Amino acid sequence: MKATEQIDSDFLALPLRALANTALDTARRAGATHADVRVHRIATSSLRLRDGDIQMAVDSDELGFAVRVIVDGTWGFASHAELTPDTASSVAKQAVAVARALRGLNREHVELAPEPFHVDAQWVSRYDTDPFQVKLSDKVSLLAQYSRRLLSNTGIDHVSAECLQVKEQTFHADLAGSSITQQRVRIHPQIEATTVDHGTGEFETMRTLAPPVGRGWEYLERDDLWDWAGELDGIPDLLAEKVAAPTVTAGATDLVIAPSNLWLTIHESIGHATEYDRAIGYEAAYAGTSFATPDLLGTLQYGSPIMHVTADRTTPHGLATAGYDDEGVETQAWDLIRDGILVGYQLDRAFAPRLGLDRSNGCSYADSPHHVPIQRMANVSLQPDPDVDRSVDDLIADVEDGIYVVGDKSWSIDMQRYNFQFTGQRFHRIHNGRLVGQLRDVAYQATTTEFWGAMAAIGGPSTWELGGAFNCGKAQPGQVAAVSHGCPAALFRDVNVLNTRTEAGR
Repeated sequence: MKATEQIDSDFLALPLRALANTALDTARRAGATHADVRVHRIATSSLRLRDGDIQMAVDSDELGFAVRVIVDGTWGFASHAELTPDTASSVAKQAVAVARALRGLNREHVELAPEPFHVDAQWVSRYDTDPFQVKLSDKVSLLAQYSRRLLSNTGIDHVSAECLQVKEQTFHADLAGSSITQQRVRIHPQIEATTVDHGTGEFETMRTLAPPVGRGWEYLERDDLWDWAGELDGIPDLLAEKVAAPTVTAGATDLVIAPSNLWLTIHESIGHATEYDRAIGYEAAYAGTSFATPDLLGTLQYGSPIMHVTADRTTPHGLATAGYDDEGVETQAWDLIRDGILVGYQLDRAFAPRLGLDRSNGCSYADSPHHVPIQRMANVSLQPDPDVDRSVDDLIADVEDGIYVVGDKSWSIDMQRYNFQFTGQRFHRIHNGRLVGQLRDVAYQATTTEFWGAMAAIGGPSTWELGGAFNCGKAQPGQVAAVSHGCPAALFRDVNVLNTRTEAGR
């Protein structure tokens, strides 16, 4: 079935405007110079199968509203789950009271960058089949079918299949006159095969590379959106080869890194490092600050001259894609790194004036009606070569001895987003420009600027893919956001490779 580009009628039937009008009028009368109201509903569905049998099916639905105000240059915030005019008035008064209580502790007068108001705006993400309209039995049937496809192969002992689905709806209104309604759908399927050495008890796994995306249930049903048949057919042989593969020799190594792995390195070493609140030390307790401080803007050599990184909240099917952020800012795209130089940050309306900008770039988001909107990551992406459409084979052909890295796994990065190491799912040895089997126990280690400075070539548009995660964490109390990162395959010279088995003392 084809979904219309309309917001669900049951959300529109809620008393959105009445609640907002009451809260905004109450906040204004109480002395707020800025006030916004956000009605927020999040539906989540989690499904997990083990060896083709259903193991978990959990649905949840969170609904509430929040009022945020500025009084005498100080933020105030309050929220509630009951959507009535009386509650809206009470919550608005509470938000103003919070601002007044905090005024004596506030050392920085809050100023918001201006934003044109958007009246009766609506935005719906791109998807065909609403996963919340698909019967549970049909979902289980498809995941069981994929599981049996793997289990029918010799050497596959267990298969886990899971899918997380989210529908997020928001209504935003503010004293400036904006009224914005949005609906986003996203989905994260994952299928993992396990082989067990019954003599030693050791095991090895390999999972699908399909990234989470801003699509509907059609993503799991259509091989033209992701080649499920081809990947499931290939996993048994790849996993058997991985089990028998020799361990890697540590040392400086040329790497060709696929988008299925490189997206995570982008997320940790660029995405978080170019969050403005982190760069100025405002966000520090959860996962640290950033080495890419504002005094380096325009001068920091982040990577090689071929490096062009953008932030984009309009990327089709991106997890961080929206029409407007949670401050009513229309979303956009901009440069973070150009010609290898740091040239921009991600920020919201409160941080834009600190950087001397006259407008936010739309990075405000809250993961719950009961959480304050904070600066969150856009879809941060490495751009492909605009002139030469190099293929993965072209990049591999330029390597005498090296490794082709595919799929993400574990990682570690320091509190300044500078020193890191990453592993992966599949490591193919490159010899004389050709793949000659897999390796095991591989991790690559570098500092952020060393690593990106070692990027010698990037693939063309034909190699560009979106990766991403549902679970990017930030803030205290902790919030979780979904974000995508697009990139081409890329070639890196002389990157330090570790042998994880040796490093673990085995």
